[in-house]
Amino acid sequence: MEQIWWVLVATTAAALLIPLIVFCKPLLFTKKIAESPEPEEEEEVSQSVELSTPSDSPSQLPVGAYEVFLSFRGPDTRLTFTDFLYTYLVQAKIRTFRDDDELRKGETIGPELTKAIEESKIGIPIFSPDYASSKWCLQELAQMVDCKRKKGQVILPIFYYVEPNDVRHQRGSYKQAFEQHSKRFDKKTVDEWRVALEEVGALKGWVVKDSTWQGATIENLFSAVWSALRREYLLVTDNLVGIEHHVEEIIKLLDLDCEEVKIVGIHGLCGIGKTTIAKAVHNKLFEQFDHCCFLEDVRETQQEHGGIVKLQNTLISSILKMEANVDNASQGINMMRNRVCKYKLLIILDDVDTKFKFDNILGKRDWFSAGSRIIITTRDRKVLNLLKVNERYEPPAMNPDHALQLFSKHAFGKDAPPEDYAELSSAIVSTAAGVPLALNNVGSYLCGEDREVWEETLVRLKEKASENGNMIS
Repeated sequence: MEQIWWVLVATTAAALLIPLIVFCKPLLFTKKIAESPEPEEEEEVSQSVELSTPSDSPSQLPVGAYEVFLSFRGPDTRLTFTDFLYTYLVQAKIRTFRDDDELRKGETIGPELTKAIEESKIGIPIFSPDYASSKWCLQELAQMVDCKRKKGQVILPIFYYVEPNDVRHQRGSYKQAFEQHSKRFDKKTVDEWRVALEEVGALKGWVVKDSTWQGATIENLFSAVWSALRREYLLVTDNLVGIEHHVEEIIKLLDLDCEEVKIVGIHGLCGIGKTTIAKAVHNKLFEQFDHCCFLEDVRETQQEHGGIVKLQNTLISSILKMEANVDNASQGINMMRNRVCKYKLLIILDDVDTKFKFDNILGKRDWFSAGSRIIITTRDRKVLNLLKVNERYEPPAMNPDHALQLFSKHAFGKDAPPEDYAELSSAIVSTAAGVPLALNNVGSYLCGEDREVWEETLVRLKEKASENGNMIS
């Protein structure tokens, strides 16, 4: 009980609701809401990368052990191109599956290979001259195409010493391979493989014609892989109400058409939704930047021993997609200037206080590349003056209709209360002063409780609100 008291104090103090839910049971917290370059030209076929995944919604792929699956013909590329690519990806901390020939036994690919393909967000088939001669390669490709259709898996093809049209239309060595397959496998299976080759062969990828192209191809492919992998949305509660207006206002303040580096501050009461708004803005804009980083709990982390270095390590590792291993603040500043700031960045610094020193953690503002944007959330508007932000935004309290809708989502799982609870719900909502976190907590606590608990809650909320000067009419 004592522990819950202090949690509630922290979440509602600034809204004059310090004792708002002091009497609530541990049940209150059982439903926690979280606030929590294009490739260079290398042939006509590789002028751009067509990512075969929806760009307007979060990835639907399950979280698995691997991010990338490599499909290749071992004798053709295992010790050359595939090995170079695999090493490059692994060094960049990208979880990559490179199958072992020992896993390929029998007539069909085994469950381990199937699972690796299904869980991967990206499939990279490396089409070499003898790729189509392998039934296992064709089975892997067919599985990738199936995942592309059903789950939005990205497929990035490499045409290694073969022409894309030969792959797509099964000409040359691919024609010879299918002549043999037609003698051994049923028509349905062979047709499935043909369709997979036709579909993936039509995607834009990279053509490698000699060894001098391999390094550049791998670098460009890595950029496409990284771009696809970073299509990940920050976790935001599903029970959002009225946030679109806030996001639109922040985007206006960010002035994305301006090439200058801009800092926008979001300030306001604890629980008013600053972090949620910042995450929603990130999810709306992250594809417009080279790299993004959401640095949470800045105030708390900075107070820890070695907190500044910890913040730098988190930021640099997130941007560069590899362990930064910064030992001291000076080293972190040098990495920021020489390696991080060359990208167009979107950085969100969440929960910053007056002790935050921009120059000591991120370096000089003019180091950042043109078009970079930094969003700061804070409870203290003085922070925004100290950091000399370009623009600032203070989220207003929720209007009564939105407040009732948000409360109802948590209390009843729908947008409006039942008729017999409408008046009681409105009365309870009026005590929360339009603070989203308070509405979330009270609604979650009352979910499933009987009317007597609701009425008792209203009485106590009115008493506490009255004691704090938030009089209820």
